[in-house]
Amino acid sequence: MANQHTNGQGAGAYVSVDDLLQLRYLSRDLTLENRKKSSAAGDGDSRTHFRGRGMEFAEVRPYQPGDDIRNIDWRVTARTTETFTKLFQEERERPVFIVVDQRSPMFFGSVNVFKSVYAAQIAGVIAWVAMQNNDRIGALLFADDQQKDLRARRGKHAVLALLNQLQEFNHRLSSPQPRAGTTQSYEIFTDIRRVAKPGSAVFVISDCHDFDESCEKPLAQLARHTDVTLFQVFDPLETALPTASQLTVSNGEDRLGITPSSQFRQAFASQFHAHQELVQTSCRNSGTRFIRANIGTQVDILMRDIFVGRRSRSTPGGHA
Repeated sequence: MANQHTNGQGAGAYVSVDDLLQLRYLSRDLTLENRKKSSAAGDGDSRTHFRGRGMEFAEVRPYQPGDDIRNIDWRVTARTTETFTKLFQEERERPVFIVVDQRSPMFFGSVNVFKSVYAAQIAGVIAWVAMQNNDRIGALLFADDQQKDLRARRGKHAVLALLNQLQEFNHRLSSPQPRAGTTQSYEIFTDIRRVAKPGSAVFVISDCHDFDESCEKPLAQLARHTDVTLFQVFDPLETALPTASQLTVSNGEDRLGITPSSQFRQAFASQFHAHQELVQTSCRNSGTRFIRANIGTQVDILMRDIFVGRRSRSTPGGHA
C-alpha cells in the first residue's frame, strides 16, 4: 500500500482533480522540449525537437561571412570575445496527444503513490505545459476494457476535461489483476495512429507490462510521422525484492509466506531489467524517446529533469 503523500502532488492509491490542478505551477517553468541529457532518459535515445509557432531562437554559432549582422548575439560575443550569431527555427503548430494507461496492473505502488496516480500526474503536467504554449491538447485514456478519446483543442477547458477523465478512469481501479480480454499494448499503439495526425507530439504513459516484440512495428509506424515519447512507469519494488528474509504474498484472498533464495532474487531483478531493455531497444529502433519514470521520484523532479526550462532555452548551453 502506498504511503500518504502531502506535497500537493497526489496521495496514495487514487488521484483527484484538485491534486492535478495543483501541478499547474510547473507550466510556468517548463517547455515540452526534451533536454539533451537526462538521468531518466535511456542511453542513446534521440532528442524530441518539440517546437511551437513563429520564429523561435534555436541556438548560437560562430559568425560566418554572409550572416545577417542583425542576428549577432552581442551578449555572447562580448562574453567570449568571438562573434556569435543567433539561429532561428521556423515553428509550426503541433497538437499534443497524451496517452494514459489506467489498466489494472497500473494499480500498484510501494512508495508515495500508485503507478496509476503517477501516470495521471505526468499527464497533468504535460497538459498544463501544452496549454501554456497555446497548443491543442488531445488524449486517449485506456482502462482494461474501455477507452476515452478527447478531441484536440486549446485552452483551459481542454485541460480540465482531461483531468476529470483521468480522475474518473483512475477511480475505477480496484485491483492490479487484469481482467479477461484486457486491451493490450499492441492495440494501444495501433489505435494512437487513428487520432494522432502527422506532426503531432505524442506522449505515451504506461508501465508497459505487456509490451513485447509485436509492439515495435506499430510504434515505428507512429514515430514515422509524429514525435513520440514513451514514459515507462515503474515501482522500485518491481526492480528488486525487499531484503527481508521472509516475504508474504497474497492474491487478495489467500496469503503465503516465502523465503526467496538468492537465485530467485537475481532472476526477479534480471527479468525486470530484461523487459525494460526490450522496451528501450524497441524505442531506439523506432525513433521513440524512452523515459524511465520511477514512482519513487517526485513528479516535479522527474519533469524538470526531462524537459527544458523556459529560462534555459534561450541561454547558450542551457540544455546541457
